[in-house]
Amino acid sequence: MNQGKTQQAAAAAAGMSVRSARKWQSGPLPSQTKEPRHWRTRKNPFEGVWEEKIVPLLERDKEGELEAKTLLKQLIEEKPERFNQGQLRTMQRRVRDWRALHGPDKEVYFQQEHPPGEEAALDFTNCNELQVTIAGEPFRHLLFELVLVASAWTWACVALSESYEALVEGLQRALWALGGVPRKLTLDNMSAATHELKKARGRSLNKRFADACTHLGIETVRRINVGKSHENGAVEVRHRRTKKLLKQALILRGSRDFASVEDYERFVQQTLEREHNQHVTAKLELESPLLRPLPIKPVPTYTTETPKVRRWSTIKVRGRIYSVPSQLIGHQVEVRLHANEVELRYGGEVVETFPRLRGEGAHRIDYRHVIASLVRKPGAFPNYCFREELYPSLIFRRAYDALERARPGRGHVDYVRILHLAAMTMESTVEAELAQLLEAGAPFDYATVKQRVQPTESEVPQLEVGEPDLGVYDELLGGAA
Repeated sequence: MNQGKTQQAAAAAAGMSVRSARKWQSGPLPSQTKEPRHWRTRKNPFEGVWEEKIVPLLERDKEGELEAKTLLKQLIEEKPERFNQGQLRTMQRRVRDWRALHGPDKEVYFQQEHPPGEEAALDFTNCNELQVTIAGEPFRHLLFELVLVASAWTWACVALSESYEALVEGLQRALWALGGVPRKLTLDNMSAATHELKKARGRSLNKRFADACTHLGIETVRRINVGKSHENGAVEVRHRRTKKLLKQALILRGSRDFASVEDYERFVQQTLEREHNQHVTAKLELESPLLRPLPIKPVPTYTTETPKVRRWSTIKVRGRIYSVPSQLIGHQVEVRLHANEVELRYGGEVVETFPRLRGEGAHRIDYRHVIASLVRKPGAFPNYCFREELYPSLIFRRAYDALERARPGRGHVDYVRILHLAAMTMESTVEAELAQLLEAGAPFDYATVKQRVQPTESEVPQLEVGEPDLGVYDELLGGAA
């Protein structure tokens, strides 16, 4: 009717009679005539127990942790003929409504303003739930993530632990990828960056990480309160969203297996760049000019220790045991602990590198480091505390068992000699021959394996070198002249 239609035309267009149109045009609409219901449609199932028993329990629960399921269970135990599990939803609504009016105060979160170029947040997150495998083997790992709080630009890399080395390496790789440094950094109280204050019973930034931040040009490092992960919400929310993106990308990829850790990390970074960072490009363009410049050089991402090689041809680093070449026994060596590997040095030269161990009491014994001595003292093998480390593969373990069955109490002598043969020739060749012998099922010993494996010495050919004819060169020179 406001558009100029008659009452009859408007009623027809609205799908009602002219009488209804006349009534609602002059009076209130149907929804305005209904009064809110204040009466019950059925009897209160908790009448007589709510005020007497339930409310006192809710009032004592200052933290608001008492569940409606627990309250109903207690009522059922006291009066099973009156109460049952079918009343759980009613109890939950009653508890919810009571707490909304009379319950304890809830924590209030305060929305913050984040000036561009001012702050970044970092943290590690466990990604075992992604079920990624490397060359078919389960890959237990973390992701290091750094987020610019204002623009939400994110950078991530793979980490195997929350170590100082992994923290500094991840931080510097992120800053160099970003091309600038924010003024403030926010993180939790991870042991890689903080240490415990015994007198104050709290935690403080350790000197090593503080010095690294100073070198990088970060003015302030803010630590959140213990147990208050929401104070680092920028990166905590990013963790959840990043893992969600990776799960979807892995499904589309059709496989969770990668050839190497580097391939997997490249997949993570490409997924983040494609699914997230390209959507915050405009914000990043506003934030980038406000970042501080990078330092000329990064901070070294390794920690140096100088243990002494013990007579067992091992060193102990951070509570973990590594074997080293026996020539170094009695010498002090330099060990550089990187995020994922250990670098052994002596006299300024790199002797060997091997994977960094994880977990308390872990050990890594390379049989090549000790086999020369063990082959001279094979009786030490049966009770060697790291004997299990001297089976390079399951084939070698099966070979040892077969040798012991054939010569009880003496099979270890042949096994140690076979292991020495593997160290002196090719482990893969020895393993292949052992597999064939085990498949055949016939008894064998060291001599049998050596005869099949030991390469024959190649003959050195006799060469006859004649005297050069210098006249050929004279002709070349003469022609050139």
